[in-house]
Amino acid sequence: MSINWLRFVSPSLKKPSLFHLCHLPPPPPSSSSAVIVAMSYDKELAAAKKAASLAARLCQKVQKALLQSDVQSKNDKSPVTVADYGSQALVSFVLQQEFPDNFSLVAEEDSKDLRKDGGQEIVERITKLVNDSLTSDGSYNVTLSTEGVLKAIDNGRSEGGSQGRHWVLDPIDGTKGFLRGDQYAIALALLEGGKVVLGVLACPNLPLTSLSDAGQHSPNNKVGCLFFAVVGGGTYMQPLDGSSAVKVQVSAVENPEEASFFESYEAAHSMHDLSSLIAQKLGVKAPPVRIDSQAKYGALSRGDGAIYLRLPHKGYREKIWDHAAGCIVVTEAGGVVTDAAGQPLDFSKGKYLDLDTGIIVTNQKLMPLLFNAVRKSIQEKASSL
Repeated sequence: MSINWLRFVSPSLKKPSLFHLCHLPPPPPSSSSAVIVAMSYDKELAAAKKAASLAARLCQKVQKALLQSDVQSKNDKSPVTVADYGSQALVSFVLQQEFPDNFSLVAEEDSKDLRKDGGQEIVERITKLVNDSLTSDGSYNVTLSTEGVLKAIDNGRSEGGSQGRHWVLDPIDGTKGFLRGDQYAIALALLEGGKVVLGVLACPNLPLTSLSDAGQHSPNNKVGCLFFAVVGGGTYMQPLDGSSAVKVQVSAVENPEEASFFESYEAAHSMHDLSSLIAQKLGVKAPPVRIDSQAKYGALSRGDGAIYLRLPHKGYREKIWDHAAGCIVVTEAGGVVTDAAGQPLDFSKGKYLDLDTGIIVTNQKLMPLLFNAVRKSIQEKASSL
């Protein structure tokens, strides 16, 4: 299968703009119609969906117990700790079983804190959850020891980079949302030569229908979405229960006044005042939709909103696991993901993304307008300091 290089054309310029999709490098200058051959990632996709779905079920079990507990225990961070490590152990185990040769995983957690004095009880809880998940799935006839679970967690110590193949995992993206009973995601991506070629987002609390129709907490709306994308193959969504998938597309809205936008729920994660200034310059009338985690990428990929602004405070460095899966889910659905300078996200430099100011996401027609509003707003904010 082959795919054409994708660029979007600015309506006002009538020529290719500077915005490239996150998983594709610029086309070679010697070719006017460069084409790359896309590999088949069927086995990798099946394994990624399986791993993320298993991890999602583990997290759902922990969150359900958390929300049924008394109020005082909800201030205890141990449930999200158990779910976070359990999710990583499960995903790591499944992927290593399926791809034992040259396995490399870049993930958020390691077992250092779990191995400290006093960590044994949490390790035992994690081990039980992981083994219960594997038993209920039935694909692997194995019972992991506590040390086996710790080793699976530590398989995520890879540094990534531009060479070879690396899985990238955020075992629970949106831990504060998890603790509140709100949105979180298990985010898994595959890098090949520093490019994102596959992404899976398991969003256990995201409604199957649009947030604009149902809101985040509609009692009559079924929740639990699995988004997945392979380079050149589009983006699909299916219920976490595994029923049939549907292809999704980003919003086609062209008028920014009709656009709604997502931003981080926590003000500590993104500069809400800068987002408001950008929205004002665009003429956006709808209030922002603030939700946790890469569930925002999933919701945007199916057209729930048209814009996502991630503008962290100065000094914060984004990690690749916070955006790799979401990036390809949106771009394969027809969206564009860049930093605030209009540059594509570069996942080839190790664990961190080197960005200008933040990340902006929208459809191809709105991006030139959004980019201009972002640059003007950043300049205004800087001059006012």
